[in-house]
Amino acid sequence: MKYALLAVALGLAATIAAPTHARDATQRWTPAEAKAWYAKQAWPLGSNYLPSDAINQLEMWQADTFNPARIDQELGWAQQSGMTTMRVFLHDLLWQQDAAGFKKRIDTFLAIADKHGIKPIFVLFDSCWDPEPKLGPQRPPIPGVHNSGWVQSPGVAMTDASQYPRLQQYVKDIVGSFANDKRILAWDVWNEPDNPGGGNYDPVEPKNKTEHVATLLPQVFAWARSASPTQPLTSGLWHDDDWSDVSKLNAVERTQVEQSDVISFHDYGWPEVFVGRLKQLQGYGRPLICTEYMARGNGSTIDGVLPIAKKADVGMVNWGFVNGKSQTNMPWDSWQRPYTLQPPTLWFHDLFYADGKPYRQREIDILRSLSHAPRGAVPADAITVPMQTAGAGH
Repeated sequence: MKYALLAVALGLAATIAAPTHARDATQRWTPAEAKAWYAKQAWPLGSNYLPSDAINQLEMWQADTFNPARIDQELGWAQQSGMTTMRVFLHDLLWQQDAAGFKKRIDTFLAIADKHGIKPIFVLFDSCWDPEPKLGPQRPPIPGVHNSGWVQSPGVAMTDASQYPRLQQYVKDIVGSFANDKRILAWDVWNEPDNPGGGNYDPVEPKNKTEHVATLLPQVFAWARSASPTQPLTSGLWHDDDWSDVSKLNAVERTQVEQSDVISFHDYGWPEVFVGRLKQLQGYGRPLICTEYMARGNGSTIDGVLPIAKKADVGMVNWGFVNGKSQTNMPWDSWQRPYTLQPPTLWFHDLFYADGKPYRQREIDILRSLSHAPRGAVPADAITVPMQTAGAGH
């Protein structure tokens, strides 16, 4: 007892009782801490997940349309495919509408994911597609158009500084409520922050978006970190730049590199482009997770890219899981040329039909084989060898 009292008197009790990361609870993890965390995780393999019956994040999570039974069924398919994570988008308006109910539904989702051995990466904000999100019933899909109902968060609200306290409370409450939850893999604080939006939303896109994001993104990292999460923070690089030299990056990218505990990035290019990305990023000495890839028509495929990532021990999360209301089997250019007569012969994203049938069984076989292999090991059955046509000339 006297030693405990002495420790209190000397201000040492908190140090004695502190967890391993207490020293850096409100600071970025060191490379060594990030590597130690990554070594304890299953190889991150998964998809960006939206249930097939939801057109966007709002429809996925709102009380009237949240569908645990459907999520349970679809995450079962993910488990059978060897997946260990899912990247899942949240939304600030859901918290503003009903913070307690939203967090309860997040907990329900986590229970379902945990049942299937999946630790999600939660995304707090997003700058893609519709910048004017609205709660309530969501519009139906535009026929033949890729991701026609997806909404940004916070969208146009980022231009209104009076909204910042609300956004701060959202981040601190969500991250703080689940800061010690071992069922969560990581927090992706902002998806493609300075993306100009895409689609046909230019007239309503936030003006001076990059400047607003450059101001907000460091604050979002700070808000999330102030909740002392035991999970790492990240925000994925996505521009077609050389990422190896921080001095040549814009302000948003510099924040992403300098504030992320683990480095995440997006790449939808050919395998040789993907290899180049890895070389650019490995110099930072932190674990790497590619949180978006696979655009079959662009040359980014499971056959071509995933074995490379497995050998390099880079986590991989493809875009699109089940074909549904998001219609991300359609390519990006469907915004200019909707596929209204018939779907594309080659799916752009997505792995499963809505009934659970794989779009291409070979892809699921590769996922499962690589997931079950030791870290850094690529089994022979995960390599797709192009067949030569008998008797072919040149």
